[in-house]
Amino acid sequence: MSNIENLAMQVVEILDLSSAPVGVDFISTPDGIPTGTKTLHRHRYCQALMKARSGESVLLDTDGISCPAAAAAFGFHSLPENLKNGKGLVGFGIVRNQAIGQRIFEGMSYLPMGQIAALHIFPLDQAHDLPDVVVIEDEVEKLMWVSLAYLNIIGGQRVLSSTAILQATCVDATIIPYLEQRLNQCFGCYGCRDATDLGPNETVIGFPGALLPSLVEALGFLSQKAIPTSRSKKALAALSV
Repeated sequence: MSNIENLAMQVVEILDLSSAPVGVDFISTPDGIPTGTKTLHRHRYCQALMKARSGESVLLDTDGISCPAAAAAFGFHSLPENLKNGKGLVGFGIVRNQAIGQRIFEGMSYLPMGQIAALHIFPLDQAHDLPDVVVIEDEVEKLMWVSLAYLNIIGGQRVLSSTAILQATCVDATIIPYLEQRLNQCFGCYGCRDATDLGPNETVIGFPGALLPSLVEALGFLSQKAIPTSRSKKALAALSV
């Protein structure tokens, strides 16, 4: 068993996750693409994460990605004009007017065009090295403990959350953690809730892969007292006595 596999299994065990955390590697050149890995076609990034959560190791590149917003975020394609100018979000019923939609996309974090050739997305317990980013999708309470573990790592500073309730998996949980080298939490988004099996009580969180060992150590500390005490609901039971 590799060290990364052991760390991944600890996260699943401590939090009682329903599926595997996912590793994401940014492949900068075609030569770096792992051989023998399935390349997806006509898939959104959030759908690639869904496949990895169920055990598949997959690649997503400029030809295979189907979501235009995610394709722009990863630097695969330019953002289509109807999204860039906000009209598309008005049409989806997401925003009331075009200016709001335009501002949303102006505030998005993007990778430079052409910086990466592909994304390798895989179950974390299959990793041999720390990935660029780790993404976890599960119930809110379980992800809360990841944020608290991170708070312990950063010395008690408040944990930042940046989201537009759009591009939750690609921007919020992957690109922001990668570019800003920090954990980011969000509520999911219009797109990933429509396109994947993410449940109404579930959401997504992402953090740089380099933080994994420290986060697992902090989760181990929390599992000794805080997690079981909170989950026992003894204070609630005492209220009804």
